[in-house]
Amino acid sequence: MNEIERATTPPSEPVPTTIPPHDTPPPTAPKSASSRGRGALRYVVVAALAFAIGLSSGRLDLPRLVAGLRDSGAGASAARTAATAPNGAPEAAIKAVIERADRSQAQAFAQSDTTLMRDTATAAYYDELVQTNRALAAGGVRTIELTQLEWGAVSVDRGTARATSYETWRSRYADGSSEERTDRNDYTLVLEGGVWKIESDVQPDAQLIQPAPATEPQSQPGTPAVAASRSGNWSGYVASGGTFTSVSGSWIVPQVSAGSAGADATWVGIGGLRSGDLIQAGTQASVSGAGGVRYSAWIEMLPAGSRTVPLGVSAGDAVTVALAQEPNGEWAIRMKNDTTGDSYGITVRYASSNSSAEWIQEAPSAGRGIVPLDAFGTLRFTGGSAARDGKRMSLRELGARAVSMINRAGEVLAQPSTLGDDGSSFTVMRTQASITTGNPGNPLRRRGGGP
Repeated sequence: MNEIERATTPPSEPVPTTIPPHDTPPPTAPKSASSRGRGALRYVVVAALAFAIGLSSGRLDLPRLVAGLRDSGAGASAARTAATAPNGAPEAAIKAVIERADRSQAQAFAQSDTTLMRDTATAAYYDELVQTNRALAAGGVRTIELTQLEWGAVSVDRGTARATSYETWRSRYADGSSEERTDRNDYTLVLEGGVWKIESDVQPDAQLIQPAPATEPQSQPGTPAVAASRSGNWSGYVASGGTFTSVSGSWIVPQVSAGSAGADATWVGIGGLRSGDLIQAGTQASVSGAGGVRYSAWIEMLPAGSRTVPLGVSAGDAVTVALAQEPNGEWAIRMKNDTTGDSYGITVRYASSNSSAEWIQEAPSAGRGIVPLDAFGTLRFTGGSAARDGKRMSLRELGARAVSMINRAGEVLAQPSTLGDDGSSFTVMRTQASITTGNPGNPLRRRGGGP
């Protein structure tokens, strides 16, 4: 549950694809003499065992035995082909899996049968898809339909594949409105048992920050930042210009109303403003359709999906999060529940552009739409700072700019305040704007743990 949309130029000549009604298996790779020899030896061994068993049992069926050997050989060949076929064959297989996954998600949404999405997804990605469809339904979406699919680059490196597609989806809402838009999808696939499955799907260009016309005046938190820039799923402050090597901030986990389904995520991060990378950590509240609220802590390094971490958080807890790049290039992530005294830390290896820093309240994204923003009330950030070009600075010293979250109608969903006198604190207030007229576009990325 992704960065603010950046303008990315698609390939100059994308290749349109008509979605086939059935999947076409890739051609079989030529076998070497040694592989043919090993295959023949295997047939001999299996045949001998089967023959001996048949004689001892008195039930020897030679035609069935021959057919079984032939089918066994074909299955083994298909599994090998998926992993070792020439470049053209794996790329065709990758495209087929993605096309089938898109069809399966739309069908699963229409039939309320999430199991239809299982065959093309890893276990973790399947869980995200399940959450995605639930979130879309909770947000007032009634149908989703893939209307066009075009391909960018597709690459295969042993057991991992990456593919870029440009997908046009049409969503119809319960209020009778509909929306159709095209977004870039960056897929990662892995081989599981000789079968390609989708591991992650990131939409890096779905939201565009509309810059503010001028810098807003500074005053106490609570005064709306009238001249804030706008985004479809971020609200808070962003800083850019220079090299960022650390970021930190504190907040009080908001008490979320359980009156309607939705979610919110509070985080600090590095990168992602005008780049495809983003390392971030924070907390999230998820409201289920039954009215229950679940709070969790998480970390995420794009393009990988987020993962929940073992740090307990509840409404009203004070939380501090810090990310810092170490001399060896690795990143130290430190999270502390200041209320309970519990903490979590991990060091990860991650290639960052170091191009921006963020302090954000987000409507987490999922699949073909953004999860409805819950009623979180007012969130207060304190102690916001970052190291840029080797110097630790407050948000004001960084020249950070405010960003308001808007819905499809252009109404403000979450409004940041101007900075406080300390230059490092602000609030984000949830407005009364309707979430059902929201979702101005497809998501930037998914985050697990949604409703």
